[in-house]
Formats: sequence, C-alpha cells, structure tokens
Amino acid sequence: MPKIFSTIDKIEPAYKMVYNVVLFLCKVLLVTDILITSMAVLGRFVPFVPDPSWSEEVVLTLMAYMAVLSAALAIRQDSHIRITVFDRYLPKKMIVISDLIIDIALLILAIIMIVEGWKFSWDVGLLGFYISLPWLSNFWKYFPVPLAGVAMLIFELELVYKHIKKIYQKEEKEEVADGFK
Repeated sequence: MPKIFSTIDKIEPAYKMVYNVVLFLCKVLLVTDILITSMAVLGRFVPFVPDPSWSEEVVLTLMAYMAVLSAALAIRQDSHIRITVFDRYLPKKMIVISDLIIDIALLILAIIMIVEGWKFSWDVGLLGFYISLPWLSNFWKYFPVPLAGVAMLIFELELVYKHIKKIYQKEEKEEVADGFK
C-alpha cells in the first residue's frame, strides 16, 4: 500500500499549480476591483475621470468570483471554518476520521455546485443581460458557483487522499511500534 501513496504523491505539483493559478486569479480580480472602484469614486468628484455606469455591476461580479474562489483556497490550506472544541478530548484517529467525513461532505457539495451551478448559469444566466452592459450575458454573474465547485473538488480530492493516507500511516506506525511488522 505505501507504494500507491508514493505514486499518488507525485500529483502534488499539479495541486500546487492549480492553487497558484486560483490565487493569482483572485489577486487579479482584487486589483481590478480596486481599480474600477477607485475610478468610479474619483469619477464622481473629478470632472475629467470617467464614471462608467457599468462599474457597480462589474465590481459585484468580480467580488462574487473572489469570494467563492478564495473559499476554495481556504479549503486547500485547511483553514476553512470548523469547530474544534472537542478535538483535544478525542483520540487523534477519531479526529482524522471526522475530518475525512467532513471533507467527503464538502466533496459532495463541490459536485452539487458544479452540476447545479452550471445548470443555473446556463438556464437562467443566458436569459438575461447586465443592465449597464446589455451585450454581456448574466451567465457571468452565476458562473462563479460552478467554477468554485471545480476548484473545491480538486482541493477536496487532495484533502480526502491526505486523510486516508494519514489513517493508513498511523495504523502502520502502530503496528511497527507494537512489533508486528
């Protein structure tokens, strides 16, 4: 079994690459958000700076992308919201198993976000357009949900694998410690 872990561990650079791409995208979205907001605010007070009518809708859309993608990043860092009040009272193996169950539930949520988010984006999003940008489909307002679902799925697969590996390695270490190996 350890050989399969060493084989799967070779995928780690791909997870890091996806993480870095999503992180870079969030940074670009944040900078773009700040620039558009600054231009809109300045445009209200400085006559020669334009105040585009589309700024509010675009800023809100970019914020939606940042919110859900940064939540996916938090999953990879294992820094998402969780209740750890009982962790100090439970055996380590029980904590790992409960973390595995939680991550499987989040994996299911990611799949639901992909499937249902795509359906909603496609079915509802394509029916309307931005008010201030009539040529831009509302699809882009709803697309952050399936996009974040894909990122969550990738990062949750990694966490589920790490939990399974941790459970197996703990059992292996216990056997070695007891002299059975």
